[in-house]
Amino acid sequence: MDDFNPELTEFMTKPAERSLKAMEGFIFWSRWLQAPLYIGLIIAQAVYVYQFMVELSHLVGKVGSLTDTDVMLIVLGLIDVVMIANLLIMVIIGGYETFVSRLDLEGHPDQPEWLSHVNAGVLKIKLATAIISISSIHLLKTFINAANLEDRAILWQVVIHVTFLVSALTMAWTDKIMTSSLMMAKKH
Repeated sequence: MDDFNPELTEFMTKPAERSLKAMEGFIFWSRWLQAPLYIGLIIAQAVYVYQFMVELSHLVGKVGSLTDTDVMLIVLGLIDVVMIANLLIMVIIGGYETFVSRLDLEGHPDQPEWLSHVNAGVLKIKLATAIISISSIHLLKTFINAANLEDRAILWQVVIHVTFLVSALTMAWTDKIMTSSLMMAKKH
């Protein structure tokens, strides 16, 4: 049974190869479906800018009539908004650069320092750190206002904050192990 015909085999595999290439091209193109999500996050950041300005106008408008604690709580709220905006920037720029398309910023004077070495692992650690910072601000606001809150609410905020800390440490440890493994694999 010597029915092997190389020309027939080549003819049959070409459509399969073309189909495979088309499918791979479509899968690779699908990353662009994330672009509208990043635009949505930019719009969300504009909402945070508006929220910041509203809170700032409240602070300035009530200057002289606020207690030190009130000023501190409002300022912590402003810091919270800024930190969330920073988190959004990291997700928007870092996520787009990592998962959608490279940003052509070489030599741009405003290029963020961290963008030159961003990857999914670095982005995860930076995001975890930002979330912990935001959680810390919320916790500080809670402690300042503790007299007006239930003990249970305070306890849950502490538990959630500790959970964020443990998660970030676990991610950093995992990233370190993966990086070490990659370095050792490159040496051999």
